[in-house]
Amino acid sequence: MEWFNVGRIVNTHGIRGEIRVLSTTDFEEERFAVGNKLAAFKKDDKKPTWVTIESVRRHKNFILLTFEGMNNINLVEPFKEGMLKVTKDQMTDDLLEENEFFFHEIIGCTVISEDGQTIGIVADILQTGANDVWVVKGSKKEHYIPYIEDIVKDIDVEEKKIVIHVMEGLL
Repeated sequence: MEWFNVGRIVNTHGIRGEIRVLSTTDFEEERFAVGNKLAAFKKDDKKPTWVTIESVRRHKNFILLTFEGMNNINLVEPFKEGMLKVTKDQMTDDLLEENEFFFHEIIGCTVISEDGQTIGIVADILQTGANDVWVVKGSKKEHYIPYIEDIVKDIDVEEKKIVIHVMEGLL
């Protein structure tokens, strides 16, 4: 089964079974909605425990979650330093609008300039509010490419290739 990370469980929070999650997903509101089912993987574990979100709230840079039937710190403590994941079936395209992509479709793509020069590979995506910024690892340094129409000219997720317009000062 193919799994996609949506959050890293960094710690517990309080004694009532709340966990502190650092989001690694593209659609936080949908992924961490009350009633949503996620696969919780304990650290170094290959088999998930399926959990249903009972409550969700934000605290600083984290998302605090509780799971149905796990209202005690002792029940969630084993998940500390684990991952929350979804299956490929849970990655529905109806979440996407035109010119939107899932993180896993963009991460790993080769970025090239319009004149064919290889810039690097997309290693991470930073969500800044106004627009996403792609962290592209080049052979000598990292580049930060804003996902805006003036820069990103073509995305081919099948070929894992992105063509960008290199403006002065971008690289």
